[in-house]
Parts: sequence; C-alpha cells; structure tokens
Amino acid sequence: MECVFGLVGNGFAIVAADTSAVHSILLHKNNEDKIMVLDSHKLVAASGEPGDRVQFTEYVQKNVSLYKFRNGIPLTTAAAANFTRGELATALRKNPYSVNILMAGYDDESGASLYYIDYIATLHKVDKGAFGYGSYFSLSTMDRHYRSDMSVEEAIELVDKCILEIRSRLVVAPPNFVIKIVDKDGARDYAWRQSVKDVTTAVV
Repeated sequence: MECVFGLVGNGFAIVAADTSAVHSILLHKNNEDKIMVLDSHKLVAASGEPGDRVQFTEYVQKNVSLYKFRNGIPLTTAAAANFTRGELATALRKNPYSVNILMAGYDDESGASLYYIDYIATLHKVDKGAFGYGSYFSLSTMDRHYRSDMSVEEAIELVDKCILEIRSRLVVAPPNFVIKIVDKDGARDYAWRQSVKDVTTAVV
C-alpha cells in the first residue's frame, strides 16, 4: 500500500513518498520519513517491509560513508546504485531483503539522475519511476505530463498532481507525503503534503 515515486528535471531530481507506517489494517503513525539522505548529494526513497527497508537503507548509507572515509572521494550516484544493486543481488541468494528503492542524486559531471532498483536486484536508470499501489496512478500521470526540461516549480506541480490522483482514486490512499529534492546545492527536504496530523491516542 506504499506510494513512492520520483522524477528527473532540468538539473535536479525529486522523490516523494507516503509517510504511513502500517501493519495489516492498523495505521501506527503517519509521519514516517521513507526518504533517507544518503550523503550530501544523494537520496534513497524506499518501500517494502519496514524492518528490511530501515536496515538495508541504513546499511547502504553507512557503506557509502565508509567508502568516502577510506578513499577521500564520494561514490557517484551510478556507483552507489550499482553497489546497492550488488548487495541486493547477493542477499537474494541468501536472506533476501523485501525492499524497493528509487535512488536520486546529483553529480558535477553527469548532473541529476534517478535509478530504479527493485527487490530482485533489477537496476535501471530512469527519468521517472514509482513503486507501490500508488504507481498505478503516479506513473500514468507522469506519462501524460512529464517533460525532461521541467523546472522545479513545474515538477512540484506534477508531484502534487500525482498525490491528488492517489488520494482521489486509491481506496487505501495514504494521507500524507514527504517531498525531497537533490540538485547542485545538495539533498534536502522540500515540503510535506499533509491532510492528516500525526496519530494520537484519545484521552478517555
């Protein structure tokens, strides 16, 4: 029931994810940030089993940091994506992770990029991608409105269209989303789209 999607514009990449922590029919919290800042110029948006998602993304984050510490230079986005894919492929034959990843990054040489990595270690460089039930609506919306030369404002407008479609048409639609952006200035939060505040226990 998760919704994770992203796109590449003119000099930047944007990823958005729902913020619902769900188990079976229960919503435990709706401010779960599923987009990790991998390093100064990389983002990882992940969906899948909560334990696998958190453990694997943290594992990737620490190994990317270790590489930079040992070698004095950071991994490029392509290298980080290939490392992630390799670790998923290795785990697939031992104890597989149920996690799907969109990795966005910005490199001085190649600019902004987005990589699609699924739980069976498929890796593709894409202009737009999505995971979860929300992908049925976000992918079709992006197919209709996406352009490779979009400005940040146009891309955010498209992201909002995708969120609106998901909320309007998906019967189990998550209410809240987080949006993050990466460009030459680095990876950072852009906005939260909230229709429901955090779940609280009623006082009886």
